[in-house]
Amino acid sequence: MYPARRRYIAWLLLCTALSLHVADEASTGILDLYNPAVTAMGLPALQFTFPVWITLLALAIAGLLILSYWVRRGTWWTVHAAYVFAFLMLANGIAHLSFSIHRRAWMSGAYTSPLLVAASLNLGIATVRRTSYRQSPRLEKPPERR
Repeated sequence: MYPARRRYIAWLLLCTALSLHVADEASTGILDLYNPAVTAMGLPALQFTFPVWITLLALAIAGLLILSYWVRRGTWWTVHAAYVFAFLMLANGIAHLSFSIHRRAWMSGAYTSPLLVAASLNLGIATVRRTSYRQSPRLEKPPERR
């Protein structure tokens, strides 16, 4: 499989994993944990109601799916976007699992966090392979015949 196609499929898989992760968080009440924590940090302006929270995340996922058009085409800046997307989702998945271990209980979103970690590693590896593939030395053109 071509590296650009593999990166495109990895991007779509991470979008799917993120969608499942958001559904997991929504079904287990993430805002019941998030809003009090934000208030305790002295940032009450960052509190969300459920309709606003789910709408913003749905729009973010829709935006990521729209970006997949350019990922499929192999546009140069999508390599950087893939690294950022993979890193943020890897950090999100590890954070959910770390807090679950720290609290000794499954936190909201922890059930789908391994899927999020695996999909983000897959995108990161696919992007690294694509980058190294593009930087490999190319064969020189054969001499033209006259």
